[in-house]
Amino acid sequence: MVDSATEPLGQAIYSPSPAATSIELRQSLQGDRILAAIDVGTNSVHMVVVKIQPDLPAFTIIGREKDTVRLGNFRPGTNCLSDEAMDRGIAALKRCQQIAASLNADDIVTVATSASREASNGQVFIDRVKQEVGLDINLISGLEEARRIYLGVLSGMELHGQPHGIIDIGGGSTEIILGTGERHRFLSSTKVGAVRLNAQMITTNPISAEEFLQLQAYVRGRLEPNTDELKTKLGAGESLSLVGTSGTIESLAIVTAIDKAGAAPDPINGYTMTLKELERGIEKLRRMSFSERLKLPDISARRAEIIVPGAVILQEAMRLLGVDRITICEHALREGLVVDWMLTHGLIEDRMQYQQSVRERSVMKAAHKYRVNMDHSKVVAKFALTLFDQTRNILHQWGPIERELLWAATMLHNCGHFVSHGAHHKHSYYLIRNGELLGFTSTEIELIANIGRYHRKSQPKLKHDAYKALTKENRKIVSQLSAMLRVAVGLDRRRLGAIAGFQTTFTAKKRQVTIRFTPNHPGDSCELEIWSANDKKACFEAEFDVSLEFQPAG
Repeated sequence: MVDSATEPLGQAIYSPSPAATSIELRQSLQGDRILAAIDVGTNSVHMVVVKIQPDLPAFTIIGREKDTVRLGNFRPGTNCLSDEAMDRGIAALKRCQQIAASLNADDIVTVATSASREASNGQVFIDRVKQEVGLDINLISGLEEARRIYLGVLSGMELHGQPHGIIDIGGGSTEIILGTGERHRFLSSTKVGAVRLNAQMITTNPISAEEFLQLQAYVRGRLEPNTDELKTKLGAGESLSLVGTSGTIESLAIVTAIDKAGAAPDPINGYTMTLKELERGIEKLRRMSFSERLKLPDISARRAEIIVPGAVILQEAMRLLGVDRITICEHALREGLVVDWMLTHGLIEDRMQYQQSVRERSVMKAAHKYRVNMDHSKVVAKFALTLFDQTRNILHQWGPIERELLWAATMLHNCGHFVSHGAHHKHSYYLIRNGELLGFTSTEIELIANIGRYHRKSQPKLKHDAYKALTKENRKIVSQLSAMLRVAVGLDRRRLGAIAGFQTTFTAKKRQVTIRFTPNHPGDSCELEIWSANDKKACFEAEFDVSLEFQPAG
């Protein structure tokens, strides 16, 4: 805290992700870092532990763990995770945490996908993990899962600027992506997965001809809209190559390779399987009983149970996309979590640099969708970030990530007008919360939604369920950043950009913050803006224990 009488608080930087941000983050991450990335899926819990070398930047895998927990085995006749499945998941996560600790992990990133996001008691599981294991699980949408799978594939193979479809077959969903190594062209997630189909559509052993035909028709119908849309993203004369990730596709590659050459591929990364080989493998597998599939080399009991529906998903996807071969890539969602962590922390600036702006593009797309007044939002964002920058390390200690959350909330704070003017701040919360902002975790989206919701009317209160559900630290983020947003909104009351900018000073002895503003037009007293800012400053004063005054510069 400053002890001198009157101290200028620095210069404003208006940018959602300024260059200074990545420099600052890189400096704070000097030296190798150990990161554990955990994917809590419908079928399995996967973990990869990597050593990150920020100076390169690059990462090396130093540990892996996988446990087939079948989280997606819901209670019969319900949409609820069973207690047994949750117990298995928690036990697996405890083991992952112990392994990560033994490898001296500096951080653990954990995400949950299809089963957890669809189950009516998914939040119960997430809360149990927090309480019993101490891990914070981020629930990600299907599209965000697809985006991170794409990042993982980019970390494991070169696409050489050519169009590649990427398919990841999970227990509860299948992600299909189109990219060239640059920004993705297409992301999709379809609710067809090997575990889901096995539970819903297969009752015979071996699978009967009737059930097999029904399975093929159902899968084709579910995949066709997304595969058709992907093909529209191809340019004239472009041909499509296909990349496959996930345990199901790797197991199918092993089955077909043994049939063809008598041995499993080694390494499997980069191995190519043709559609004809896959179809021969499917004909063999569908005629086998479960006990016969168990005898296949390198096929676990859990995989043997679901390999037929998984194979049908891959077969129908290849047919619909018109490709005759697929290349295996071992890197998928877990490695994508690592790349995303490196991008978020400013450690990647050249290859895949476009991904650094994925969050910004996603926010701007949402703002356009909800017809936000962009001129007003940009002015308010400028003022909010100026206030954030000029009071940092004086009134608060928040860093670049919180700064970006403030920017996103500011750009979208008025999106609730898309629903109605009345109580639009509450509508803003709902639209932001459910808008599938790419690049953000579920926790970050919840913070953005809460910050935007409290730009007017009631201050944050524990009687508000969404605010109460946040951790104590996150409630502080919402309370302080929304207080800054309120002041910024007041400073553009006429929505004319009447104030060109301002400089903030802090008088420690009086605990007084003074904002000295410069009008855009000489002679404009900005009376309405200052009246509005004074009307909205109470939360700021309470949060930071200061008095806030506004004066014309000079």
